[in-house]
Amino acid sequence: MFNKICIIGVGLMGGSIARAARQYGLSQTIVGFGRDDDLTNLQTAQNLGVIDEHYTDIARALANADCIVLATPVGAIESVFASLKPFWDEKAIYTDVGSTKGSVISAAERIFGSVPDNLVPAHPIAGAEQSGVVASLDDMFVNKRVIITPTNATRPDGVQIMRMFWERLGAQVAIMDAAHHDAILAATSHLPHIVAFALVDMLGHKDEQSEIFKYAAGGFRDFTRIASSDPTMWRDICVANKNEIIPLIQQLKIELGKIESLLDSNDNQQLFNTFTYAGKARQRFLDLFEN
Repeated sequence: MFNKICIIGVGLMGGSIARAARQYGLSQTIVGFGRDDDLTNLQTAQNLGVIDEHYTDIARALANADCIVLATPVGAIESVFASLKPFWDEKAIYTDVGSTKGSVISAAERIFGSVPDNLVPAHPIAGAEQSGVVASLDDMFVNKRVIITPTNATRPDGVQIMRMFWERLGAQVAIMDAAHHDAILAATSHLPHIVAFALVDMLGHKDEQSEIFKYAAGGFRDFTRIASSDPTMWRDICVANKNEIIPLIQQLKIELGKIESLLDSNDNQQLFNTFTYAGKARQRFLDLFEN
């Protein structure tokens, strides 16, 4: 499918793309690029057979590449675009894996003046709490959703090629505009992470924290699992998508206030109704997810 894939940022996501592309024979060569301080990770990736070669020189990494995957945190995307600009190849396809899409498109506009027509923004909704190439998996994207968010300038053939690429990695691909993507992900991913981080932060600062965590059961572990996610990545995601996240935080505060009021007024029936509705809503989600 490709002659050479260059992955910029060979961590959990970039490494998993490399492993899956290799498994399904989607590129003759797969190389990784990173900064000098990422050299150990790049060497590990090559030793593990995730990539064929690694570079800290961007020009050498990009030479003859026909697919370039930006797998860095969203906060680094603009500087990556700036590094790519002198070597931008109109014949290649560029894509990313960022969890926010509006920020990626805006960064491209600032660096290039307008979004290049061979940039195909994408977001694979997959991952794990662990980070780094050692945590990468060749089946990371099987039966997972990938959202492609082309702009009005994006070449249709580029979108089709990247759709085919992700589908061959086992993913289910959807196409939507960046603003819609960011609104949906703020509610379904970004806000839940913030709630998990906030709860663990609150409990972790209590004087009796050792006892709290000692007696925490499976529900606490399940709910707070995502608080173990990479803090740098999630800081960047939240900052990039704050305009969508802040209204949701405000809505959640109102909802918590309602529950506080129900408890204070001993309105047990309405509390039961609230919990019942939430349980049914979650079941609808599970039914949709499983189908």
